[in-house]
Amino acid sequence: MKVAEAVGRALSAAGVGQVFGVVGSGNFHLTNAMVAAGSRFVAARHEGGAATMADAYARMSGSVAALSVHQGPGLTNAMTGIAEAAKSRTPLLVLAAEVTEPRSNFHVDQDALARSVGAVTARVTSAQDAVAQACAALRRAVHERRTVLLNLPLDVQVLDAPDGGPALVEPAPQLVAVEPESADVEALVQALEQSRRPVFVAGRGARSPGCRDAVAALAERHGALLATSAVARGLFHGNPWSLDVSGGFASPLAAELIQGADLIVGWGCSLNMWTMRHGRLIGPDTTVVQVDDDTSALGAHREVHLGVTGDTELTARHALEAGGGNRQGYRTADIGAAIAARVHWRDVPYEDTSSRERIDPRTLSIALDDILPVERVIGVDSGNFMGYPSTYLSVPDENGFCFTQAFQSIGLGLATAIGAALARPDRLAVAALGDGGAMMGAAELDTVRRLGLPMVVVVYNDDAYGAEVHHFGPDGHPLDTVRFPPTDIAAVARGYGFEAVTVRTRTDLKAAEDWLAGPRSTPLLIDAKVVADRGAWWLEEAFRGH
Repeated sequence: MKVAEAVGRALSAAGVGQVFGVVGSGNFHLTNAMVAAGSRFVAARHEGGAATMADAYARMSGSVAALSVHQGPGLTNAMTGIAEAAKSRTPLLVLAAEVTEPRSNFHVDQDALARSVGAVTARVTSAQDAVAQACAALRRAVHERRTVLLNLPLDVQVLDAPDGGPALVEPAPQLVAVEPESADVEALVQALEQSRRPVFVAGRGARSPGCRDAVAALAERHGALLATSAVARGLFHGNPWSLDVSGGFASPLAAELIQGADLIVGWGCSLNMWTMRHGRLIGPDTTVVQVDDDTSALGAHREVHLGVTGDTELTARHALEAGGGNRQGYRTADIGAAIAARVHWRDVPYEDTSSRERIDPRTLSIALDDILPVERVIGVDSGNFMGYPSTYLSVPDENGFCFTQAFQSIGLGLATAIGAALARPDRLAVAALGDGGAMMGAAELDTVRRLGLPMVVVVYNDDAYGAEVHHFGPDGHPLDTVRFPPTDIAAVARGYGFEAVTVRTRTDLKAAEDWLAGPRSTPLLIDAKVVADRGAWWLEEAFRGH
């Protein structure tokens, strides 16, 4: 058995059940070995799409995924998706063939590439150690929640592996929860008992049913309101004291109540510039507490008065065990009534600017929210449009929203929805894209059709890079470089085998309703011609972060 096969079989035996990629000569035998050992391989049309599919799959499934790419250009093609995964601390194993001869046309410094975007690197260096080195890279991805590039030199792949290596492989152990210090838990409880208006903000590190239940129970004990960062949206869905998302996507009422807090506790949440609106959601006298199992994350984005190193669920449960009766806190009757009436964006009055030619994106999003099934998983691309599906489309829980926006790249949305769809086949996958991102990632429409995914792709089509139009247009700058002639994206989708409909008014969505009521045997694309007369409310917030 060659090293390529031994490594592939070992990684499959260690628990890598899902692989995405584009196969070339350098990763051919490795990928085939993983498939032969039982892993599922999904061929993307572009490595960039494959990387984001793997990222989204790992996020929505809670398991490590692998990306398999050819040496050199296979890796460089995937780098944007790898950057997104690395910045998001997604446990992802990138398996990249590698040439070590500098004169080869495929040669690039693959280690430097990976490190430049925040990934960590490893390398298979010998036949004797290949399986152990590969499994060590996998353990690092799982234990440190990191995106790990495993370089597989071509000259090592073809060596004979020692007999019996893969048979000795054990599944990668799960991450061990970090116990908080008792003194830190006591300090947290004391801060809660002294607070009259506490708000809990849960982030990526709280995205599990156990964390949700523990944090929600502690919030009930102390009368705290509940909110999430964008990536954890849906975590508290159905809770009457949920404010939905904190930050740039927050509704006016949610922002007002968060600003009024005298204590903010971040649970597995970085409390970064997006989630806290560059600090403007934190009052001048507000106490800030951050709970995270990574000590280096505490205070990384802003000063905190108390940092607790510990698993979010364990910390919340230990705080509950401290006892004490329920307190009213921020949960007054008036605030409860206000949350019920107007915490969601769809309940905020607006002037509908739809015409016979273009539909207001708010009107479109509300209509879609009404007709799409409740059990859904939404993947959102980046752009001026992104706030509408991210806030107007409800999601059933934290696994209903996949937000690959740590790098803020456009073009990742469709691949995000594909990865999420494969992780959650029990739900209807919805890809919400702008026209720029849709055209950038259009090759993966073939992947949707080829896999037979009953997906809905919604394109908010304003024939432009709308963020730039609305950011630079008011100052009189020429906009020819960011505007495009009208494109019939519905026709493009039909060419890939989709059903497709062009939507200009609310009544045009009847075709989408018919598709939803039918067998959903082919995917559906909605080319929505949206009003382009204004920038989204969150846009200037986003540009402040550049």
